[in-house]
Amino acid sequence: MKNIIKDRVLSGEYQLEMNIPTHEQLEKEFSVSKITIRNAIEELVGEGYLEKRSGKGTKVINNKIISKLSKGKNFSELLVEKGYRIKKKYANISIIHNQPDTFLYQQFGDTCFHVSRIYFLNDEPYIYFSHYLPSWLKLPLEKDAYKGSLYHLLNEQNISFARFTDEFDIELPDEIICKSLSISNNQNLLKRMRYAYDEDDRLVEYSEAFYQTKVHKYVVKFEV
Repeated sequence: MKNIIKDRVLSGEYQLEMNIPTHEQLEKEFSVSKITIRNAIEELVGEGYLEKRSGKGTKVINNKIISKLSKGKNFSELLVEKGYRIKKKYANISIIHNQPDTFLYQQFGDTCFHVSRIYFLNDEPYIYFSHYLPSWLKLPLEKDAYKGSLYHLLNEQNISFARFTDEFDIELPDEIICKSLSISNNQNLLKRMRYAYDEDDRLVEYSEAFYQTKVHKYVVKFEV
């Protein structure tokens, strides 16, 4: 639950200088105890994301995360800085069987996890994500586990990322993706392929993301 609240702060759903929902509202949403809510808020206060104000609620004071990999800012961070709201909606979580001689078989073997989600930018469908992860991970199959950040979920399993590789292409998405993004079946989209490796240089996540660049262009910003 803490990671879901943190992800909402980082994605701009809980905007900078605004109050997050009350303890009572969070308790009702997550069906957890007051103590669990209180502890999660205290941890996020301690990490510098929230500020508790007596009689005035709990305010978001920081919506940036420090990356140890580089000084570059991730795309979601740039969108939040510009005042956009990003929401992640669950699509599917399953274990899939990979056919021999396919790309996924070469990367993960016979089986792997498949998590697909849709990102909304200011309530408009914007990105369709497909994540593929090795079956040796102990991932939950309950959709509620994927409301927050997938990377936070992996961090809870002591998975630390050491490097990422991104590739880009222009591709015609399949019918499922077109329908999910509310676009025509003959519309090419920007496709980003990401390879995420842990500290032992194992591929822990491969993802494919289709972006509606007509909604917003993909931007990379580096500071030196």
